[in-house]
Amino acid sequence: MKPVKNSRLIFIVFTTIFFIFSLLFISCTEKIEKSAYETELKVMSFNIRYGTADDGENSWQFRKNLVFDVIRESYPDILGVQEALDFQINELIDELPWYSFAGVGRDDGKTKGEYSAVFFSKDRFILDTTETFWFSETPNIPGTKTWESNFPRICSWVRLYDKFSKKVMYVYNVHYDHQSQISREKSTEMLIAKIETNKKFFPVILMGDFNCSESNTAVKKILDSGFTDSYRDLNERTDDEGTFNNFTGKKNGDKIDFIFVNDKFIPVSANIDHLNKGGKYPSDHFPVKAIIKYK
Repeated sequence: MKPVKNSRLIFIVFTTIFFIFSLLFISCTEKIEKSAYETELKVMSFNIRYGTADDGENSWQFRKNLVFDVIRESYPDILGVQEALDFQINELIDELPWYSFAGVGRDDGKTKGEYSAVFFSKDRFILDTTETFWFSETPNIPGTKTWESNFPRICSWVRLYDKFSKKVMYVYNVHYDHQSQISREKSTEMLIAKIETNKKFFPVILMGDFNCSESNTAVKKILDSGFTDSYRDLNERTDDEGTFNNFTGKKNGDKIDFIFVNDKFIPVSANIDHLNKGGKYPSDHFPVKAIIKYK
């Protein structure tokens, strides 16, 4: 009988050890997954094309569900949209109720004109502060434009508290002028001066439609100020990374939409989203996406 008792004892010991190690493995795995979830952020910048444009079969009412689908599929923690009109903002919130947003219309500083709004996950972030300023010699006066700009151009920014990581961060969303180079350069100078102090001490994301490529002086100055282009940091230059597609799906041309980060973030992945359905595209711009990690 003794061998039987010993066998049972050995079985019990090994079973107990296996159970303990299983619990430890599960605990460690959960901690790793939780840690990654707390330190990583999914970010998207998306020029959704203003909703009153007479784009025929590409008009807003025919493509808005695809816009919603693109955002749902990516499920970004932070989303910057450009060209959104007030009714489009409202439809986005209705369809994607897990987001809050901050931003104003560029024409009157309220609801008139295009927004460069920042959407953020209500489950993850608490909005601390928000502001919109105009790229002009009178940045606090709504609707103003100078420097040969064709339209009023704006930056909307937020200061967010990340409940998961317990960190404070800044997000800036811009839409530069599409023709005036002096406006783009002056906008960059104002932008860098605006965020310089924050950039030294806090994680900062700068995104938007810059209406120019990385070889343009306006973008080079952003890079020279200490920002990293999340896409270029991880991807070699190719001939098919254009982000303005004019509803055709073309990929040639310049990448004019960016997600920049300061040195408090590390880019983990970045891509241009070419999602379409039957050759129909959600916007005349491809959205750009990045996963970034707190240092």
